[in-house]
Amino acid sequence: MATLDVIHRSAVRPGPNQKVTAVRQDVSAGGPAANAAVTAATLGARALLISAMGSGPVASAARGDLERHGVEILDAAEGREIPLAVSAVMVDQETGDRSVVSPDAALAAGFDVTHAALDALPRPDVVLLDGHHPDLARSVLAYAKSLEPRPLIVLDAGRWRPVFADLLGSADVTARSADFRAPDGVEQSRAVVATHGPGPVTWCDKDGRRGSTDVPTVAVRDTLGAGDAFHGALSVALARGAGLEAAVEEAVRVATIRVQYVGPRSWLEHLSCA
Repeated sequence: MATLDVIHRSAVRPGPNQKVTAVRQDVSAGGPAANAAVTAATLGARALLISAMGSGPVASAARGDLERHGVEILDAAEGREIPLAVSAVMVDQETGDRSVVSPDAALAAGFDVTHAALDALPRPDVVLLDGHHPDLARSVLAYAKSLEPRPLIVLDAGRWRPVFADLLGSADVTARSADFRAPDGVEQSRAVVATHGPGPVTWCDKDGRRGSTDVPTVAVRDTLGAGDAFHGALSVALARGAGLEAAVEEAVRVATIRVQYVGPRSWLEHLSCA
């Protein structure tokens, strides 16, 4: 999914029928896969986003931000003006916590991509799916499974979506939040990474090894997109051949940098490709 995020940073949270003055405003592309792609590109990977964006003015703003940060785009809605989602984001000036109101991908449903279009792209080492465009996710997964060698499939499972019933069993790694729950009977991936906010990240690899990685204690200034940064860094590390434990350590490093800086993109200049 790609969105346009309008982000206000405020010292107070408005109540019903109340207006407050923001201390900062940012506008950038958003969405789990889009933010992960920005992170991956900044880490030196070739990052290509498959989404439905279209040609409207909102999409043009989001596209410009993504391309400025090195993300290539395959737009399933190319040439069509569709209502790309605008996410209203408030970040608490004191804690860095964020609140988001967004239609997600519901305004632009039903877009798909052909096998031929995917075959014209560079062959992926890792495919990250966020599940927000179900038809796109199913098509990309089917294509990835047809490739030899087969790329690693990473699933971003923040909250349950019905499409995950078709994706979880084929994912090599599911990166999920602590409160993610799949219904009984849904096939799971063999490797799982679970984040717990500021708590340790737990993981279980395909061979059944389990462990946890501590999250450093830092001054948190902005949590918006921290999970997306985690998934982007995890995907890059796996693409470069890291085992799951090492990939989680890299993802924690990157997400920890993210939360220390205000704004959706300012933190990138502090991100090393090493």
